[in-house]
Amino acid sequence: MMCFYTVVAGPLYHKGWYHLFYQYNPYSAIWGNITWGHAVSRDLIHWLYLPLALVPDHWYDIKGVWTGSATILPDAQIIMLYTGETNESVQVQNLAYPANLSDPLLLHWLKYPGNPVMVPPPGIKPDDFRDPTTAWLGPEGTWRLTMGSKFNTTIGISLVYHTTNFRDYEQLDGVLHAVPGTGMWECVDFYPVAINGSVALDTSSFGPGIKHVLKASLDNTKVDHYAIGTYAPKTDKWTPDNPEEDVGIGLKVDYGRYYASKTFFDQHKQRRVLWGWINETDTETADLKKGWASLQVPYNAIASYNKINPYD
Repeated sequence: MMCFYTVVAGPLYHKGWYHLFYQYNPYSAIWGNITWGHAVSRDLIHWLYLPLALVPDHWYDIKGVWTGSATILPDAQIIMLYTGETNESVQVQNLAYPANLSDPLLLHWLKYPGNPVMVPPPGIKPDDFRDPTTAWLGPEGTWRLTMGSKFNTTIGISLVYHTTNFRDYEQLDGVLHAVPGTGMWECVDFYPVAINGSVALDTSSFGPGIKHVLKASLDNTKVDHYAIGTYAPKTDKWTPDNPEEDVGIGLKVDYGRYYASKTFFDQHKQRRVLWGWINETDTETADLKKGWASLQVPYNAIASYNKINPYD
């Protein structure tokens, strides 16, 4: 049985291998028992399936190990933040890290004993707090990350948190961005692109000649939308270049069945690769009969402000 869901951490590159983590039901081809599957590749085309990376075995993730993101620190440490559903059906954010960084396959992962590291803040419903992004480093040396939520049932938002050690977090007043009428934002992605040129940028890049892409998966419509705009790192606010093409009301990542996409910066080839989840129109009965469901598909993501490169 194989059932792919969201790309939960996007691939990361480590010691010659690309690592892909994905939501996976190890017992059936339909939704349930959500764990993190793990696969590795040398070229993003041929893949080797590895043992499960994270399983729901603590109170803070017993109802599902959901979407998360990997951040590679300057000293090559790998930090993994992920959403867990607690025994009381509350969405919380948890920390995990490799047990042995010298292992190219990163076979074993450890959960931080102090999990969860973030819980829903005041004004956010327990089931509207999920999908932390890859963190980026601000100008004063503090890490930031954002995640999806909503206000008043209809206003899609991206919350911002600061951290220096990935164990303690401070929520920023206000939000990175909000768009009325778009509903719950899932699988938010946020990354820089060059105004001129086609070389991808590290997630922590900002300054002159750089714009930022903000992308959200709309829970109401199951469509991925993105927009290009300007990020102010001192205030942690993002403004779309064209308000008529704001997140959720303008550009789509794909115009077919394509959802919960996530990018990562491939430092090996200096490119940004986007992965997305395609779920077929098959019924659950058909999925059970064939023994698998859903696909993961990569593309070269936006590398510059005015150019989209095909995947190669």
